Amino acid sequence: MPPGVSRQGPEGGEKTEIMNNNMQETTRQQKIARQIQKDVADIFSHEFAPRLRGVMATVTAVRVSPDFGYAKVYVSVFPFGEAERIMQLLDAENWFVRRALGQRIKHQLKVVPELQFFLDDSLEYIENIERAMNK
Repeated sequence: MPPGVSRQGPEGGEKTEIMNNNMQETTRQQKIARQIQKDVADIFSHEFAPRLRGVMATVTAVRVSPDFGYAKVYVSVFPFGEAERIMQLLDAENWFVRRALGQRIKHQLKVVPELQFFLDDSLEYIENIERAMNK
């Protein structure tokens, strides 16, 4: 994962996700992850769009557990100042996104994976580096 992938913890502190490099995803996991990424992005642009209210949320990556029971969805938010509000909204409305996803992938998976949303702030990280280099 990019160095800037993080999520606000319940105590307000930042937790950084670290993917174990020893665990390689199977081809099926990769295919399901790509399908979930495509479907969640479509959900964001259609059914979930009224809740976003002028904020662009992009699904940058999805990681699926080996049993397909859990999916980590990494989301980039623009403008970044709205990121905290959008992440709270996604956590609160997780059921809505999961239900819409289930309607799309019901013929591919027996169980719709539980979704966990993480903020991908790598674009802001790159922007900060560019600003520092231009000074």
